[in-house]
Amino acid sequence: MKKEQVVNCQFSVWYPIFKQHTIKSLILPLPQNVIDYLLDDGTLVVSGRYEWSDDETTSTVTAPEFPEFTSKVLEAINALGGRVFPKLNWSAPRDANWIALNSSLQCDSLTDIFLLFKSSDFITHDLTKPFLLCSDQDSPDPLVNYELVLRKWSELIPGGEFRCFVKENKLIAISQRDYTQHYQHVLKQEEQILHAIQAFFSQHIQYNFLDEDFVLDVYRDSQGRVWLIDVNPFGEVTDSLLFSWEELKSCQSILKILLWFPRVQEGPAFRCTTSEVTVQPSPCLSYRIPRDFVDLSTGEDAYKLIDFLKLKKSQQEEEEENPPQ
Repeated sequence: MKKEQVVNCQFSVWYPIFKQHTIKSLILPLPQNVIDYLLDDGTLVVSGRYEWSDDETTSTVTAPEFPEFTSKVLEAINALGGRVFPKLNWSAPRDANWIALNSSLQCDSLTDIFLLFKSSDFITHDLTKPFLLCSDQDSPDPLVNYELVLRKWSELIPGGEFRCFVKENKLIAISQRDYTQHYQHVLKQEEQILHAIQAFFSQHIQYNFLDEDFVLDVYRDSQGRVWLIDVNPFGEVTDSLLFSWEELKSCQSILKILLWFPRVQEGPAFRCTTSEVTVQPSPCLSYRIPRDFVDLSTGEDAYKLIDFLKLKKSQQEEEEENPPQ
């Protein structure tokens, strides 16, 4: 994965090419003072004033104001129907939806967007080290003009999302996007899903992107139509989901024959979660609460669970010995 490939996967680069096949969106330049605010490690205050006090002092923090930028964002939100899905050049704050009141990435104000962005490691990665895993580290980093992307809010059913891996302009693999859940219709409609995605790729995507190797996220709606959702670099910075990057890069190890196509031609490997037994916790769960609690809830660390049970037992014994008066 080269730095140029990462640059080509910026939203403002691919959106004009595939505008007819994706969700309506608006792009706003991100002012430097807004970037500085997003990277500020201080108290998270996204609007108004916040006061707290101890026995000796009272402190007040006031959220910074960006009147011109706020006006442009509000205008864009209204133009997109009043509800939007926000992201930066590459990433959306998917790891921060837990902090929103509706546990969703749906936003109707700049305050909503700031809350998600300032709570997201994905956004921080975009702003600080977008070329971290590139192989050409000796070359200078390309200049990045950061942008706020606002996408018209659409209710997408997770079971309709798929990640497609393209190598040398060939669609080599398709993975269920939300691999943590089992969707019965995906397994039952595998042939139709494959056919629809392959047709969409060959008609609208293949040979039209700036690189030969890339990853695209698509959505197949209830009518069977396929939409482009995002374009990502072909490399470790992108989650390989139900595949491994080792097999994706070797390419030949995952190609198979799709017998339902005329004249029997090579097609992509397709993987989905096949049963409830293989359902997993969401990988974004680790961003929500301390890792120790995640380990306890998922059974990842048996020693932590034992320590936790010992602690609970000790607390119960203390309460029995010293009952409340």
